[in-house]
Amino acid sequence: MHGVSDHAEPPSSRATEPYRRPVAAVLFDFHGTLAQVEEAHEWVLAAARECGATLDRIKATSLADRLVTAGRAGGPLPARVPPRLAELWADRDLYEHAHRAAYTGLAETVDAGIEGFAEALYDRVLRPDGWVPYPETRPVLAALREAGVRVGVVSNIGFDVRPLFAAWDLDGLVDAYALSYEVGRCKPDPGIFLRACGMLGVDPEETVMVGDTPADAGAVAAGCAVLVLPAVGPGRRSGLGAVLDLAVRPPTAEG
Repeated sequence: MHGVSDHAEPPSSRATEPYRRPVAAVLFDFHGTLAQVEEAHEWVLAAARECGATLDRIKATSLADRLVTAGRAGGPLPARVPPRLAELWADRDLYEHAHRAAYTGLAETVDAGIEGFAEALYDRVLRPDGWVPYPETRPVLAALREAGVRVGVVSNIGFDVRPLFAAWDLDGLVDAYALSYEVGRCKPDPGIFLRACGMLGVDPEETVMVGDTPADAGAVAAGCAVLVLPAVGPGRRSGLGAVLDLAVRPPTAEG
């Protein structure tokens, strides 16, 4: 045909490749994403031992069920918050004292007959052996570090998780921590995600937030991409490696 070269170049294959946002950083939620609290009955048994009490496994399991329903730090939301604890509960992720007082207060609504038990239960959440990092956590963080992708932890929490990461020898794989009680903002407020990006020196448009709740999806309002994975029990595989497909691995060519 007139005006068309007999030797026209075929359309570039690059034109058919899916567009990928560049990823300079990944933000991770802590609880339910990188680590999970210990099994509830082990939590109760360990706390009882620290108070000098011994529980059989059946009693420990029954007590654990009641305590989880009442409200456990790192566990599901309580079935009911007593009015006397309402203000502390509302502020639990903004102040260390409120976090401790809210959860010890909830534990005290369950009569275990063990002196100091509520405090011992809470103290387990501050200790590395009170948590179980997911199997994928170390390899995923290591792969991101090797690829030059910066890593931040963004958590609604009322205590410092840095000692936990140090005890697990993971602190060298995390570049910044945006913790609600330090930042003064809680997810899903976009401010906490923007603060994390600022700590890492990256643009939100080049950042992926990985979490397990709708609150983590609040990062979208800050301009971040979001990957939400359901939380699983301690020691189980969570599928966290999916973030590497977004941040590290190139798209697979079709055809």
